[in-house]
Amino acid sequence: MKRSIIKIDEDKCTGCELCIPNCPEGAIQIIDGKARLVSDLMCDGLGACLGHCPEGAITVEEREAEPYDEFKVMENIVKHGSNTIKAHLKHLKDHGQTEFYEQAIDYLKKNNLEIPLKEDKKMQPMQHGGGCPGSHSMNFDRNVLEEEKMEGKRLSQLTHWPIQMHLISPNAAHYQSADLLLAADCTAFSLGDFHKDYLKDKVLAIACPKLDEGQDIYLEKLKALIETAKINTLTVLILQVPCCGGLLRLAQKAVEEAKRKIPIKAVVVGIQGEILKEEWVQTRSKKFKMVPDMIRE
Repeated sequence: MKRSIIKIDEDKCTGCELCIPNCPEGAIQIIDGKARLVSDLMCDGLGACLGHCPEGAITVEEREAEPYDEFKVMENIVKHGSNTIKAHLKHLKDHGQTEFYEQAIDYLKKNNLEIPLKEDKKMQPMQHGGGCPGSHSMNFDRNVLEEEKMEGKRLSQLTHWPIQMHLISPNAAHYQSADLLLAADCTAFSLGDFHKDYLKDKVLAIACPKLDEGQDIYLEKLKALIETAKINTLTVLILQVPCCGGLLRLAQKAVEEAKRKIPIKAVVVGIQGEILKEEWVQTRSKKFKMVPDMIRE
């Protein structure tokens, strides 16, 4: 059958093992110093491990693969104790995998094992969309208060074109000595005050770390913006989904490799537009490593 399943780029993988604890299904193992997908049967294709790879070596692809087997997964998970079982059940619930969740509960009951997570009778399935945890369908209930209703018009704060990373030129006049906002494509649609609060007085570049090809080109352009255009600051605006973490890592790498150093601000936005974290970060520091903790798993 054709389904979503993870793909590991062996050339990018450093064998750091950060993906291992974030794959409780046991589908990934470190073999010969590299992360390997050892079983199609045990990979659910939801991509919970994506946001934990610092090298961006893990992606999700659609290919022919054996159907995911929840019972095989549970046989592996129960060996690791109650906390791992609980984490796995929560993983299934958070991603709306009702059928697999019920199979897991059934396995525990049949084997007279404790259910460490309270059963949710009202659990509703969400549509699965391409493997990324950030791509599952969901509805938002909006109780709009009178003061929250938007009235009148606001002017766009966009001052130049183009803005897509593939199309921009670091030599363009508007980038020279400017403050750059590097925004993940979806952030402007989630953040109601994107123009007023984040784009105003900045130049813009947008990218999608999951769907865009040519990440090496992006890296070189960011380095050119730092070294040649001499941008003053770099603000990276990302969503609370694992895929978006790659954009922040790309910015960090660009600053690390550039001869000229500039400050980076990281802003993490919830999928309903709330600001979850906003702080200046430093490359190769503990403070930087705190930011991905806010990314939705």
